[in-house]
Amino acid sequence: MRGLRAGGWLRLLPGLTLALFLLPVLAGLAGTLLPAFGILPGSGPTAFSLEPWTVLLSAPELPGALLASLVSGFVATLLSFGTAVAIAAALHGTRFHAWLTRLLSPLLALPHAAIAIGFAFLIAPSGWLIRAASPLLAPSGQPPDFAAPGDKLGLALAFGLVLKETPFLLLAILSGLGQFPADKALVSARMLGYRPATAWLKVVLPQLYPQLRLPVYAVLAFSLSVVDMGLILGPSAPPALAPLLLTWFNDASLASLFPAAAGAVLQALLAAAAILLWRAAEISVARLSRSWLAGGGRGGGGVAVKIIGFGAAYSLLLVAVFAVAGLGLWSFAWRWPFPMVLPESWTLGNWAAASLGLGGILETSLLLGLASTSIALVLSLGCLENERRHGLHPTARILWLIYLPLLVPQISFLFGTAALDAWLGIDGTLLALIWSHLLFVLPYVFLMLADPYRGLDERYARTGFCLGAGRARVFFRLTLPLLLRPILAAAAVGLSVSLSLYLPTLFAGAGRFETLATEAVALATGGDRRLAGVFGFLQAALPLAGFGFALLLPAVVYRHRRWLKVGG
Repeated sequence: MRGLRAGGWLRLLPGLTLALFLLPVLAGLAGTLLPAFGILPGSGPTAFSLEPWTVLLSAPELPGALLASLVSGFVATLLSFGTAVAIAAALHGTRFHAWLTRLLSPLLALPHAAIAIGFAFLIAPSGWLIRAASPLLAPSGQPPDFAAPGDKLGLALAFGLVLKETPFLLLAILSGLGQFPADKALVSARMLGYRPATAWLKVVLPQLYPQLRLPVYAVLAFSLSVVDMGLILGPSAPPALAPLLLTWFNDASLASLFPAAAGAVLQALLAAAAILLWRAAEISVARLSRSWLAGGGRGGGGVAVKIIGFGAAYSLLLVAVFAVAGLGLWSFAWRWPFPMVLPESWTLGNWAAASLGLGGILETSLLLGLASTSIALVLSLGCLENERRHGLHPTARILWLIYLPLLVPQISFLFGTAALDAWLGIDGTLLALIWSHLLFVLPYVFLMLADPYRGLDERYARTGFCLGAGRARVFFRLTLPLLLRPILAAAAVGLSVSLSLYLPTLFAGAGRFETLATEAVALATGGDRRLAGVFGFLQAALPLAGFGFALLLPAVVYRHRRWLKVGG
């Protein structure tokens, strides 16, 4: 007990943290695997059966669903990774680098459903892009006839995913650049005559990629199995695999549960096979690029990379801005005939119609976001402080465990997690909802805080100790104030992640809770653009307001301490 009072309780936090989000994932996988072979947990002895797999593999929708998932998943991952690398190579060391860093978190904050709805409003046959170019693309005054969103290959879904995953990979790149002396390597390459973009690709990227491997795998697994964006941007006849499985899980007939579980296992196997294929591609590219890396080519002026990088950065920003603006316009639009670029008439009736149940939805959404984010902050800060006090150096295995909820498709374990909640007697409760949100909020919060915390100068703590302060006082009076900016940024990201969670809310809440994410997806798939605009705009506005608060508060608190740049 004396050890615990002296701060030894911090040693318990890493194990507790891993248990909180590893136990549901592992139990969820087991709870999904058993029904996939005809065994229903808690129903007594049941014979092992392959009938669920027979039903699954004979389903007429399966080939189209697999094709849409594979195309959208790999295209989204390749484009997101290539775009992120091009932007980083073009902007590194320029005055736009700081500009990119400041805009990255707000872009990351936009929830998946909100950006999907806004993007759908842009690219639809009657969307903003076609309206703006209607003299060329629609001279007859009628919307053109093409399936976007909703194409059979899932290309619209892939491009929507690029909007969300490129900022995530850029954040991973910026984080990875702090793990080795990238600037010194670039200076050495430039002194040998290499052009900036060539130097970045030849010297920085090979050292950086090991830090990017897990984020890229997470993007690939998510892109192959996304549900909310798949419902909004993906094909519908048949849908991609994960949305198809959701319809089977929601079927009132118990007979559809077993092939749905088999499909969830297939989704996990598909993600694992895709990651292995990507790993094989990594090895092949590494071998094939050796001659180029060692060939001594200094590169041209890097014009192509700069054009691609700057073009991609501006395009991402503009599309995100117009997507959110489109949500706002549709939320106030009354009559908006094609091909008018702006609504013909305006109304507040959309907001009045949405306000009937909006108070409870906002309350639930914010409660879930604030609770899961607060718990994630406490656990992450406690684990990082434990590292610091005891001189621990986490291995790559720990990082794999942190990424596990992001590497396993949600549809593959959330059904089993719901079964675990039922066994514990908490299914359909607020506690189960907060726990399910914590599974996905915690990895993002920890990854946002890890580098700033580990990079904090030890001399601040030593100075506090020399002045007679104890460890607890140093933590609360020095460490937390110095890291106020990254802590608030991590909290804003955590809130955004919670507000965007659709599938965990459906499974853990057992359909008893409505959030902005569930309502936005339901309205977007129902075809009501005006109400979808209201809920999509709110879902985007709340995280952006959180980031605005995260930027404003440190400026107010430290307005008389301009020298304090630690953690900024």
